[in-house]
Amino acid sequence: MSEQGRPIKLLPIILFNAAYMLAAIAVSMAKGNKEFIFYLVVMGVLIGVMAVVHRRVGLTMPLLWAFSAWGFLHMAGGLCPLPEGWPYNGDHAVLYSWWLIPGLLKYDQIVHAFGFGVTTWLCWHGARQMFREEDGGPLKPGLGVLILCAAAGMGFGALNEVVEFIAVLTIPNTNVGGYENTGWDLVANLTGTVIAALSIRMGSGRG
Repeated sequence: MSEQGRPIKLLPIILFNAAYMLAAIAVSMAKGNKEFIFYLVVMGVLIGVMAVVHRRVGLTMPLLWAFSAWGFLHMAGGLCPLPEGWPYNGDHAVLYSWWLIPGLLKYDQIVHAFGFGVTTWLCWHGARQMFREEDGGPLKPGLGVLILCAAAGMGFGALNEVVEFIAVLTIPNTNVGGYENTGWDLVANLTGTVIAALSIRMGSGRG
């Protein structure tokens, strides 16, 4: 029986996602955080999309856990306050604004790199499921296909910036940041996609 044919294996992932989403809903409602209520709706849509993708191509457990971890890091980033005295950028002292290396590296950028690296991995997994080599064998992680997967990861990263732009236009006092922040987000996305592509290339190529 295929992995996606065993719902019991998915139960820990379902419970993990449900737990952090419910916690995020509670905190957002308690604080009246309209920005994160918007993101919760987006997250709900994304979880639904991932469920459909899983049914179609059978995502592996590591890939499902990686996406679940990304969702958790995203929710925590916008809602968890920083301890007093920790360095941060902007007006909101939350994890997303935390300077890991003051002036150089933020929590937000790490989450971007991780998330769109995982998205590149997803694109590679989907490509392996849909396409085969000319001799009928499984698709190999060649340079061309990995560039396409990384470009797809960057494309999804750009879509994320569009979602953030909609948040800026519709919700007052967001923590999205300005043009420079968007630029660094894109650099972080690129870093994550390149690392993911190189990891697939150097590894076994299994999705």
